[in-house]
Amino acid sequence: MAPSANGQTVGRRLPVESAFTRVEDARHRLPRLFGRRDLVVLGLGVMIGSGIFSISGNQAAKVAGPAVILSFVIAAIVCVLAAACYAELSSTIPVSGSAYTFSYVTFGEMWAWLVGWALVLELVTAAAIVARVWSAYFLATLDGFGVTLPAGVAQFFGPDAKVNLVAPLLLLILTAMVVTGTKLSARVLTVVVIAKVAVILLVIVVGAMHINTDNYSPFVPMARAAPATASPTLLGWILDSSFGSFGMMGIFTAASSIVFAYIGFDLIATASEDARNPRKTVPQGMLLGVGAVTILYIAMAVVLVGMRPYGELGGSAPVSEAMAAVGVGWAAKVVNLGALLALMTVIMVVLIAQSRVLFNMGRDGLLPKSLGRVSRVYSSPARAAAAAGFAALALTLYPQVLELEELLVIGALFCFAFCAIGVLTLRRSEPNLERGFRVPLVPLVPLVSLGSTVWLMLNLKTSTWTKFGIWMLVGILIYGLYGRWHSRLANEDSWDYDLGDTDPGTGGLQAIRHESELRAVRTPPQKPTRGKHMRS
Repeated sequence: MAPSANGQTVGRRLPVESAFTRVEDARHRLPRLFGRRDLVVLGLGVMIGSGIFSISGNQAAKVAGPAVILSFVIAAIVCVLAAACYAELSSTIPVSGSAYTFSYVTFGEMWAWLVGWALVLELVTAAAIVARVWSAYFLATLDGFGVTLPAGVAQFFGPDAKVNLVAPLLLLILTAMVVTGTKLSARVLTVVVIAKVAVILLVIVVGAMHINTDNYSPFVPMARAAPATASPTLLGWILDSSFGSFGMMGIFTAASSIVFAYIGFDLIATASEDARNPRKTVPQGMLLGVGAVTILYIAMAVVLVGMRPYGELGGSAPVSEAMAAVGVGWAAKVVNLGALLALMTVIMVVLIAQSRVLFNMGRDGLLPKSLGRVSRVYSSPARAAAAAGFAALALTLYPQVLELEELLVIGALFCFAFCAIGVLTLRRSEPNLERGFRVPLVPLVPLVSLGSTVWLMLNLKTSTWTKFGIWMLVGILIYGLYGRWHSRLANEDSWDYDLGDTDPGTGGLQAIRHESELRAVRTPPQKPTRGKHMRS
């Protein structure tokens, strides 16, 4: 069967009305369980993680020095601008799939596939890396409470272990929770997020009492040349110059990696189909979440750098090590417990988001449509969740998985760029669509968001770009051999979700929904009220 009547795939766009109709009329759709509070918790669950407990110290020690505080500010500005673009698109097209669905409606099927493929890279890599980091904090927590494991057992716990047994076991447990239903996951997530925010506030208050202002000097250490064996950034390669570390360029290089800490607000958009009144609650949850973690991250960076000289913050658990160094060992134990909770929620939210992306891509036929089914038993996309969990489990078995951190950053920034362009494109092509949130100062804000995103991408290593290019080439090959021909958009007349579905655990779930929330309501052009961009 030909892919489409005119043979085109790059320009084959999903009509905006069809994006809503597929949710309204589909037998396999998600129950609406999340309110605004749940979405904020979802964002905090993934954004407050290894970034606050690990990245800040490592980037200060190796890349930016005390100026890592500015790196957090720069990364926050980029993410706030990107969050505004995500908020408008998610309030206009409140369907699961996040940037993938936005691109399908705005740019076309092939571009949507590339964005979805980048999302898969981001989320699978994030789950695998954070699971490995969790194992390090698990070992540190045991040591803090006087439990010393035999050397033969401890070798399987470390983040750099050739065979890590803790991380795969954790992924199995959390995958089972996500498979068995979003409601259970959300309840556990709420409790854990409250606990870890309390731990972070405690650390900030206690750490502030042990700040030595001498540790802030020099605030911007003198630039150092990169080792001969180090991979240059793409910008350095283009300019035929190696920027090395520290100095002013070190601030921007660190900011490119620190974006990892803020990644998560974009995952809220993947839960649009799970949310009640998504046109309002998804943008609110996204922007409130980014604002909250920005305050926490900058406060933690100020306290951490002030407690200990930046050159000593490069350990596997920088925050707890800094606490122990200033004589508050009890707080170090609390930090390790908080890190365990924080990292566990990151993995859980990432798996939920990954399952929604795979679910939507399966529902559109770009991946096997068995992934686009909702379990009647668990009221969740169980098959997509299982696929996401096992993919992350397989990757976390790779001993050098921690070296792939920039891969998830470049995957996220790739999606940020498409969302910035998407706001401008959709404003021009569909100006009368109902929008629950409107980006202010268009086109300035989207253009600044796009420019800052590209700048951070240029500050990533060439080795990261090479791996990303290989990943995208593999994605194009899969699309050409499978997605292009099995796309639902190309086979609308013969599409049948229930064809061959003999699994009694899946079928016609009648989800709770409000039809008025999902329709692509077109309204006459109106001049927005100045200063009121979040319309009730």
